[in-house]
Amino acid sequence: MYEVSQGQEREIYAGRVVTLRLKYLDQPDGSRRLREIVEHAPGAAVVAVDDRGQVLLVRQPRPAVATRLLELPAGLVDPGEQPIDCARRELAEETGYAARELEPLVSFYTSPGFCTELIHIFVARGLHEITVDHDEEEEIELVRLPLEQAIRQVMESELSDAKTIAGLLAYARRIARR
Repeated sequence: MYEVSQGQEREIYAGRVVTLRLKYLDQPDGSRRLREIVEHAPGAAVVAVDDRGQVLLVRQPRPAVATRLLELPAGLVDPGEQPIDCARRELAEETGYAARELEPLVSFYTSPGFCTELIHIFVARGLHEITVDHDEEEEIELVRLPLEQAIRQVMESELSDAKTIAGLLAYARRIARR
């Protein structure tokens, strides 16, 4: 087990979404190793399934990878907000739908080798359209796909967003067990 001694940590950058820290970790052999840690707020995503078995996905620009990705509706959990409330909010803002049922599906660290981001994925059923103001900064296109087609796109590497892959595969596994 690594121990971080007092004064062995330094903040390099603090932004709106991430903070970068350098941490010096004492090793069992007495040496020290430098680690770069990205602190990231937790997130919530939703596998929203309509009454015809189609999943609601959103296509949006992702500048970090210079493309528009097809993803589960998702967003950052605000300070003091519960992940399920974030999921409910993001479903409404990104798709214009609310759910009668929202239940936890899976949670995972996106890249624990360097990042603290924890994503909570929920399943939404009993969808109904609502009126909601969309975030003016977001360019989102709503896309509905049959679950089978979405899974096929995952397996053919057409869907490449990690939370979407994890959510769709976990949901497909859950319903296969029923």
